[in-house]
Order: sequence, then C-alpha cells, then structure tokens
Amino acid sequence: MPSPFPGMNPYLEQSDAWEDFHQSFITHARDILAAQVGPNYLVKVEVRLYLHEISTEERGFFGRADVGLTGTPGKEPLHAASEGGIAAPVQLTLPTVEMRRTSALEIQDRRRRRVVTVIELLSPTNKTPGTHRDEYLAKRALILAERTHFVEIDLRRGGERPGPPKLPRCDYYALLRRAEDWFTLGVWPIGLRDRLPVIPIPLTAPDPDVLLDLQALLHRVYDAAQYGKYIYTESPEPPLPSEDQAWAQQFLAPPT
Repeated sequence: MPSPFPGMNPYLEQSDAWEDFHQSFITHARDILAAQVGPNYLVKVEVRLYLHEISTEERGFFGRADVGLTGTPGKEPLHAASEGGIAAPVQLTLPTVEMRRTSALEIQDRRRRRVVTVIELLSPTNKTPGTHRDEYLAKRALILAERTHFVEIDLRRGGERPGPPKLPRCDYYALLRRAEDWFTLGVWPIGLRDRLPVIPIPLTAPDPDVLLDLQALLHRVYDAAQYGKYIYTESPEPPLPSEDQAWAQQFLAPPT
C-alpha cells in the first residue's frame, strides 16, 4: 500500500529510516527519469564518500570503540626488552574515522559525458553545521557557478537550509536553477499537509523537460521498502507540533 499521508510522510524523517529512504529515493528517481530522457542522455547515481575523524568526546558519546591502543608519549622507552631479545613496539593510536556515503543524481550528455543536470536530496548533515555541510555548500556553489541545471529537494524538517537565497517559510521545498537563468531560482514551498509537487527536470535545449512526480516517487519507494512495517513505532524527527501530530493521527492505523 502507498504511504497513508497526502504529502511527505513525517515518519520517514527518522534516523532509523532516513538513510535507507534517501538511497531508495535516489535510485527510484533514476529509474523514472531514465525511462523519459531518451537515447541522448544517461541518468547516473553519483556516490560521494565522506570521512570524518571522531573526537574522543564523540567516541564516548556514541559508544564507538577506538581503532588503536593508546600510548603515553615520552613515558615509554623507544625499545623495550622482551623474551627472546625482540623489542616490543611503542603503542600508538589511530584516529577513529566515521565513513558516510551520500548519493545524488546526474543527467549526462551520453556522447560527451558532460553533466547536464544535478539533482540533490538533502541529508541532515547538509543542514547541520560541520564538515559535511561545508563540503555540500562548496559543491552547491560550484554547480551554481557553472552552466548546469540544478535541482535541490528537501524532505526533512528542521536544520539550517543551504543558501543563498533565503527561502520562504515552509516544511519542505524543491528548487530549480536552470543553466540559462544564472540569477533566478524557481522554488516550490511545501507544507506538511500538501501533496508533493510534480517538478520539471531540464535537459539540453531544444530537448523538452522531463517530469518528476515527487508524490508518486515517494509512494513507489514506500511500497518497495515496506516502511509501514516499522516506522510507526517511533516518532517523527524532529517531533511534530501538537496540532500537526493530532492531524497526523488520522492516517495511522490503530495499534494491534
């Protein structure tokens, strides 16, 4: 069955579901667009790998184990005698590194392999101050400085949205910067109770836009992953305001 909500399903905004939803959303969007763009284009999933060195405080908070054994510099001899005359090594510590993968879509000119359109679905790390956000903002600025169509979709409430420009107040949004319109962005502000829009995805002129129905895409992902088996046992992240929570209850089946 499709998602019971008329628009974005806020229960997908949980850490337990979001990463899988993000990847599935990108993959199914690729399939939908690839069926429309015709023989002159390729639609490819671009996977980026981010490495983040975790501090001692973060390791303790998240319960992550250290990678190496801690030594105390200056308090151990460089070579310690051991049985058989073999010197014991000095123990050093490797940094603990968190690895994150994030995916986006690229539409490429098949013959020249030139990137025509980039489609991004924001992750929480794109909206949280830190290294990942800085890297995303740098990439975003580079795309906006080039003659590349850019689509950015935000289906997570909360956090600090990328900018510029400052966007209208809304729960979610989609935006489009066409390559030929350097200083103009088209924005679809989306409320929690709104149907997700159908947005145009530009190609290279004179080829017409193709269409991406975000609501149909969400239903397709929801069905394929069977999120209804587990997401309703937890609460949306961030929590819904009391009025919206009362509204959301009408779409949830009573517990069995």
